[in-house]
Amino acid sequence: MQSEPETVCNVAISFDRCKITSVTCSCGNKDIFYCAHVVALSLYRIRKPDQVKLHLPISETLFQMNRDQLQKFVQYLITVHHTEVLPTAQKLADEILSQNSEINQVHGAPDPTAGASIDDENCWHLDEEQVQEQVKLFLSQGGYHGSGKQLNLLFAKVREMLKMRDSNGARMLTLITEQFMADPRLSLWRQQGTTMTDKYRQLWDELGALWMCIVLNPHCKLEQKSSWLKQLKKWNSVDVCPWEDGNHGNELPNLTNALPQGANANQENMGQCKSLEYQHLPAHKLVEEGESYLTLAVEVALIGLGQQRIMPDGLYAQEKVCRNEEQLISKLQEIELDDTLVKIFRKQAVFLLEAGPYSGLGEVIHRDSVPMHTFAKYLFTCLLPHDAELAFKSALRAMRLLVLESMAPLGDTSRSHHIASVVPNRYPRWFTLSHIESQQCELASTMLTAAKGDVQRLETVLESIQKNIHSSSHIFKLAQDAFKIATLMDSLPDITLLKVSLELGLQ
Repeated sequence: MQSEPETVCNVAISFDRCKITSVTCSCGNKDIFYCAHVVALSLYRIRKPDQVKLHLPISETLFQMNRDQLQKFVQYLITVHHTEVLPTAQKLADEILSQNSEINQVHGAPDPTAGASIDDENCWHLDEEQVQEQVKLFLSQGGYHGSGKQLNLLFAKVREMLKMRDSNGARMLTLITEQFMADPRLSLWRQQGTTMTDKYRQLWDELGALWMCIVLNPHCKLEQKSSWLKQLKKWNSVDVCPWEDGNHGNELPNLTNALPQGANANQENMGQCKSLEYQHLPAHKLVEEGESYLTLAVEVALIGLGQQRIMPDGLYAQEKVCRNEEQLISKLQEIELDDTLVKIFRKQAVFLLEAGPYSGLGEVIHRDSVPMHTFAKYLFTCLLPHDAELAFKSALRAMRLLVLESMAPLGDTSRSHHIASVVPNRYPRWFTLSHIESQQCELASTMLTAAKGDVQRLETVLESIQKNIHSSSHIFKLAQDAFKIATLMDSLPDITLLKVSLELGLQ
């Protein structure tokens, strides 16, 4: 800065196989990242390599000196730095002159300028103590003074390291996780039975997501994965470790802050990202010819979205299920579908319809299974121009909402006066139920629009609505939608759709 007086800093940087392995700077600035002076020297070395004189290791230089030159070298060195090195020089001299000293039992002498052996491990310099101190400081500030933003910047740094396949990524995340586990607020919240704040929970979510990236890394060795698994199990066994559900039994949900805000907060961030252009890059050593990293990524996303999974118990975890699904679908919507990708969509839709209990679109699903409405609406719109039959088959299968259908009769139902005793077996503790039902209604409305002019399909969609939708307000909304679609200005009224509208209105 111009306002600051110019200072001269002494900087030392050690390299090993093109990696900076250690740095020191007399400026005294302590941070996780390199100070400006270290960065400046690094850039100078990169841009002007000829200006930095390359020396042989000091041991080679000393080997070329005779006895008088060696004595002169040592005495001058001690004279220049006598206050710092004289006690060490005296101590070493005494040890060298002693026959039985430890220093005389070792052949040769260390040389800090010679670099490491080719078999030695090498990794970038990471000031572990500073990482721990900074994370501890940010956590102690409790989300104030931009500490949450700083922690997110650290997480972004870990992501960058993982992208570059830098082994420090896992090391840095381990240090961050240890500080999160040591946060004194965890035990306090546990004792009081209170919940952690949403901001803090989101940081834990990011922590978990990064660990997932690390353990799923196909390039890491088996022993590395084994050690990480051991570490994760160790953390998981600690009493104060937060549950993924965020639900320790005492949690009272604040339904006024439920899903919409959580879902929007992340936006039958996203907005700030520039729209990316996705391209097919050929993937090597793969099973089928013509596969690319893009086709594989899309296929994995569709498999994940279509998997059957049980709805978790906690409010926050239920919101997270919806939020993660919507985030993944919004990513997929950035991709322009070509013939290759349409084949992937068809293949996965058929597979999900025919698969067993692993599929959320299979014939038989668990009562508490997370509904497929949001995913099916996306799948339907993608498949409709290419395979309408498959699109409708997938969407109709996804319309079900079994959690509201399970009924258990009480007493003897053979007598008429006992029939009124039929009640729901267990009312679901689904805090996001209203959001789920609205998604179900959206799916049904999308099918009604697409089925206009097709009598058979409209009847099938009507049957599905009558069977699966239990909310009278949503049925009425669909009656209105059907009427609007049937009476569009650019065409004659669709009589079948008007009948559908009437049927739903009467219901």
